[in-house]
Amino acid sequence: MTDFKPKYSAWELVKRAWQGDRPWARAWAQVPPKSGYQVVIIGGGAHGLATAYYLARDQGIRDIAVIEKGWLGGGNTGRNTTIIRSDYFLEASARLKEKALQMWEGLSRELNFNLMVSQRGYVDLAHSDGEMEAFVLRANAMRLRGSDAQILDLEALQRRVPQLNIDPMARFPIAGALVQERGGTVRHDAVAWAYARAASAQGVHIIEHCPVTGFEKTGDRIQTVITEKGPIDADHVVVSVAGHSSELARMAGFDLPLESIAVQAFVSEPVKPALDVVVNFNAGLAYVSQTDKGELVMGGGTEGYNSYASRGSLPRIEETAARVIEMFPFAAKLRLMRQWGGIADIAMDGNAIMGPSPVANLTLNAGWGYAGFKATPAVGWALAHSLAKGTPHPLIAPFALARFQSGALIDDGGAGPSPYLH
Repeated sequence: MTDFKPKYSAWELVKRAWQGDRPWARAWAQVPPKSGYQVVIIGGGAHGLATAYYLARDQGIRDIAVIEKGWLGGGNTGRNTTIIRSDYFLEASARLKEKALQMWEGLSRELNFNLMVSQRGYVDLAHSDGEMEAFVLRANAMRLRGSDAQILDLEALQRRVPQLNIDPMARFPIAGALVQERGGTVRHDAVAWAYARAASAQGVHIIEHCPVTGFEKTGDRIQTVITEKGPIDADHVVVSVAGHSSELARMAGFDLPLESIAVQAFVSEPVKPALDVVVNFNAGLAYVSQTDKGELVMGGGTEGYNSYASRGSLPRIEETAARVIEMFPFAAKLRLMRQWGGIADIAMDGNAIMGPSPVANLTLNAGWGYAGFKATPAVGWALAHSLAKGTPHPLIAPFALARFQSGALIDDGGAGPSPYLH
């Protein structure tokens, strides 16, 4: 019997198992910007990347640059609580979110990337008989449009979420709930990475760490996007920069009816599986879900002041935590592990602004507040169609900037949490 001499030491085996024989290939190409593109998309979050992907895949437009001031997904895409749902009452919002939810259901396979889509269910709690009546109205509207919705009384709700405190003597007693079982969560980072890889494979240039500092205009059109990596000519520009839309609009010479407000979220230390559904507490607002790692992800209302700072305040943490504990008393003994903040652009009706702008060749995708992430695939798909055809797709046409002049507002506040609280 011959002596066996291993080719690698134990340490070398661990190192190779971690790194592979060669460094991992980049998921998307790292390229310097060209002097000009047919379409320049400002914002390398999920919406901007999805728009680029669908433009290239569906519309055959591949001369595209996605410009991101930081790293991909480092803005609101990576700073949200990953919830997806379509339990809206008003027609425009419901149709767009339902299209998105349908796309989420097959998106991992389409992009060949595990997005960790978890349709664990979304429970929206009501705290009065009047609110329950409104939930019944919303559930009926959802069913008529072909979506799924259930109304649960207290007994059925306790079976669905046994950890929930339904004590009638609670400060904000629970009257029942609306449940959308197809709702749930998606891994936000994976969405950005998957769309970036797929867009890059279609020939889209993705340019990170490239802040936009201004525009050069000829008449009512943008000729050049000025960036820290040099000027970039553009036939068409898309602004998709959640939180900073107003600043880009001012650079282009017009104002948007938006307020930018910080929103924060936080996670607990990991614990064993205790919650298999997303739950939203409407009285003062708090929503919670549990990650695969065991952390409880919690979010609440916006801060009480306008800000571009991606951080929150201790009073908001305390307020949100108190409501989470009221829902789930076991959470009182958990320690918070980390906190983060995002910046929400919020319009007066709490809904997005998509479509043409006062600048002839600039398309807007702004004002999403809390609702942007869940709408990602439908927004990218519909914006790509609109850019290629030169007219807004029916899914996004109601969200035009012009609605603030015509009065055709889309106020979903009566069919869910207020945009200023949620």
